[in-house]
Amino acid sequence: MRFEHVLVVGAGQMGGGIAQVVAVSNRRVSLYDSAPGAVERGLATMRKSLDRLAEKGGPDPDEVLGRVEPVGDLVPADLLIEAVVEDPEVKRELFSRADALLPPASVLASNTSSIPISLLAAATARPDRVIGMHFFNPVPVLRLVEVIRGLETSDETASAIVALAEDLGKTAAEARDFPGFVSNRILMPFINEAVYALLEGVAEAEAIDQVAKLGFAHPLGPLALADLIGLDTCVAIMDVLHAGLGDPKYAPCPLLRQYVQAGRLGRKSGRGFFVYS
Repeated sequence: MRFEHVLVVGAGQMGGGIAQVVAVSNRRVSLYDSAPGAVERGLATMRKSLDRLAEKGGPDPDEVLGRVEPVGDLVPADLLIEAVVEDPEVKRELFSRADALLPPASVLASNTSSIPISLLAAATARPDRVIGMHFFNPVPVLRLVEVIRGLETSDETASAIVALAEDLGKTAAEARDFPGFVSNRILMPFINEAVYALLEGVAEAEAIDQVAKLGFAHPLGPLALADLIGLDTCVAIMDVLHAGLGDPKYAPCPLLRQYVQAGRLGRKSGRGFFVYS
C-alpha cells in the first residue's frame, strides 16, 4: 500500500499537526473540518510551527503548505486519518460516510486515544482496512505513534501503517484494541490520581506538578499535561476506561468532571488547573 494522498479530518491541535508531518513527508494532504474557520486557524498554526522549524534548518514552509489543500467535505484519498472530537458516535458517523466515499482500497485510520477501533470498524464494510493511528501532542515534535489493530485489521494494513509512521519520522508501537490501549491505560489514572491529590488537599497544583517534574524527571506535571490535553478529553477517556474495564478505579475524579462542567477545559479555554493568557 502506498499513501500518496492523505485526507486529514479535524484541523485542531492534533489534526493540524498530523497534516503538517504528512505534508513534510512530500505527500499531498486534503484538510477538512466542519467547524467554520477551523481549517484557516489550523493552517495559521502550521505556518507558525513550520516557521520555527525553518529557523532551525527545517523544510521551507511555503513548500510544505503548498501540499496542503483545504477542502469543504470528505474527498477520495488513499488514507483517511481522523482527529475529530473524542465521541464514539461522531467518529462512527464519519467512518460510515468515509466508507461510502473513499475507494475500496483506501485505509481508514483514527487518531482516537481510547475509543475501540473495532467499534469504528463495525460502521464500515472494510473492517480489515480500519486501524488506530494515535499520534501524540505536539505531533511535529513527539516521535511516538501508537498503532492499534482492531479485531479484523489485516496484517497488510497494520504493516503499511507502521511503515508510514516510520516514513513520517515516527516510532510505531503496536497495541491491541483494549480500552485506552497502552498510553492512556497508564497515563490517565496517573493524571486522575494527581487530581485526587489536589481535591483532598494533599498539596497545591504547583507542588503536585513540581514533584512529577523534579522527582520523576517528567517534562510536564500531570495537571499541566491534563490542561494541554484538554480536561474534557481526559474525562472522555476516563469514561471509556471505566465503562470498558468495569473497575471503579478508572472513574474520573469528581473535581475533574466539575472543572469540565464549569468550562475550565485547560489551555484551549484559557483556564484549567492553571491560568493561561
